[in-house]
Amino acid sequence: MNIQHAPADERLMANAIRALAMDAVQAANSGHPGMPMGMADVATVLFNRFITLDPAKQDWANRDRFVLSAGHGSMLLYAVNHLLGYDDMGMDQIRGFRQFGSRTAGHPEYGHAKGIEMTTGPLGQGIATAVGMALSERLGNARFPDLIDHYTYVIAGDGCLMEGVSHEAIDFAGHLGLGHLIVMWDDNRITIDGDTDLATSTDQMARFAAAGWHVLSCDGHNSTQISDAIEAARLDPRPSMIACRTTIGYGAPNKQGGHDVHGAPLGEAEIAATRAHLGWDYPPFEIPQDVYAAWARISGRGAKKRAEWDTKFANSQNRTALQEHLAQDAAPLTKAMAAHKAQLIADKPKVATRKASEMALKVVNEALPFSVGGSADLTGSNLTRSLNQKSVTMNDFSGSYIHFGVREFGMSAAMNGIALSGLFRPYGGTFLVFADYARPAIRLAALMGVPTVFVMTHDSIGLGEDGPTHQPVETIASLRAIPNLTVLRPCDAVETAEAWEIAAASKTTPFVMALSRQGLPVVRETASPENLTARGAYILRDAEDRQVTLIATGSEVEIALDAAKALAADGIRAAVVSAPSFELFKTQDANYRAMVLGNAPRVGVEAAIQQGWDTFLRPSDTFVGMTGFGASAPANQLYEHFGITAQAVAENAKSNI
Repeated sequence: MNIQHAPADERLMANAIRALAMDAVQAANSGHPGMPMGMADVATVLFNRFITLDPAKQDWANRDRFVLSAGHGSMLLYAVNHLLGYDDMGMDQIRGFRQFGSRTAGHPEYGHAKGIEMTTGPLGQGIATAVGMALSERLGNARFPDLIDHYTYVIAGDGCLMEGVSHEAIDFAGHLGLGHLIVMWDDNRITIDGDTDLATSTDQMARFAAAGWHVLSCDGHNSTQISDAIEAARLDPRPSMIACRTTIGYGAPNKQGGHDVHGAPLGEAEIAATRAHLGWDYPPFEIPQDVYAAWARISGRGAKKRAEWDTKFANSQNRTALQEHLAQDAAPLTKAMAAHKAQLIADKPKVATRKASEMALKVVNEALPFSVGGSADLTGSNLTRSLNQKSVTMNDFSGSYIHFGVREFGMSAAMNGIALSGLFRPYGGTFLVFADYARPAIRLAALMGVPTVFVMTHDSIGLGEDGPTHQPVETIASLRAIPNLTVLRPCDAVETAEAWEIAAASKTTPFVMALSRQGLPVVRETASPENLTARGAYILRDAEDRQVTLIATGSEVEIALDAAKALAADGIRAAVVSAPSFELFKTQDANYRAMVLGNAPRVGVEAAIQQGWDTFLRPSDTFVGMTGFGASAPANQLYEHFGITAQAVAENAKSNI
């Protein structure tokens, strides 16, 4: 513990947070002052006595992480970062709260300002993502014990704990014993509608204890109790939850403790009363120099510890290895993957693309030491585990394979946290249809621009007998609708290898791998030095002066090729385009896109609904695919029943010429 100031000083430091929060929300006429005012004392003690960070080097690898899971209280984080002296969080940003172009968005957004570890606001995801950060820290400590040893702190609200993903997260964290994770629950017993007893009777402390957490409570306005609780949490080997009993809107004499202060400005009269009640004799957006100095000492302490760490890093035998992890350079994969692709074309194995993914992952995991992966209890189906990949357990974090359990949302959020840590590149598997369980975390990965890889197998009616509950006819279209998400649906082992090469090199884009259950032949005839999958779509089978273009993805590329052969037998010249990624194709220049698509009539082929195919198809073009849910039967019968066959494609093409 590093006590910088007496409790009386900390009260002034906390009141600065309260003042900035109520003034900024009032100026914007929008926002949530209640939580920042209620949790100001907890935040002040946490930062003043415990957290280690350096605003001058905000991406320092061994900094403590702070996640404001209750992201609606964003002014708490903005106020703290302003007071700590982050150079991009001047008073102009505080005054510009929630205004266009400001860094102080309505909810904290990763990348918009320094000191924001993740985008929060969708409740529950902060705590779930922080679990991934804490897991990454333990993985890092197992590899670099002299260099990685920090804490992850979370402020969560009632809404965070009501959301179902919190259960997945706390269960997973408790099972692994992530002792450097400390969650401070803002136990103010207020939500938007009113008192929490309107909607919940859960004993949250008992719930966390049942999941294997160390559980404490404190008066959230008593600095000694807060400090003692955090100190005890830091010393316990389990993850800790501290129930901080607070008063929402603390300091506003006529509104504190009620739900009206949760999400609306206090009003000029109540702000004046609050200033008098707190003894805060300063005009709006004015902070006295002694308060700035107090917060600056926290930054100074962090700068000193960071400098000490830099020296330790310079002299560490783990220096080079940690540099490789932090650089996350995928270049070593290029040569290995080229050799793998050449072997695939030579051997032409007919395998499901989920199996091809397993084969490619062997190359990825051998070439890239920072790669870690797992599955939501579907390892044998997703094939996400490489040979000799060691499991991560609560007693041994030296492995690289994570058993996430049946927790698709929790897994995906935790993977985002691992990616945000900057130490590892995560991937995790489930069935494609269960992307709906994981969707909020997939969307947040895309919004934050973190390169998480979601391995989604059993990608169509081709999974067969499990039936329509597991056949994701609409899922691919819905994922393609998410901005900054790249969906890859490879047609064979070669495209699958190329897909992994692309994903491993990404810095700012998450990926979904949509992979088949059924075996697919290798359709590439030559080993191209270019990664053709990176083009998004390319001509797989050309035809001079083509009369029709067949465009297909994944398992339906084989069908399109067979249709082209049947058309050729009838004297019709058909080109076949493989389109593994609509998003990557859109990034190509207009000349390339025109060359690939040509001017002839087009037929799209995919065992999914047509939505989103306007990337390739014009109103006059046609589509062979699904128009409703699937059925339970062997895959070949389903393709025949739903008319997704080479014969159907050929007949469609003929009628379209």
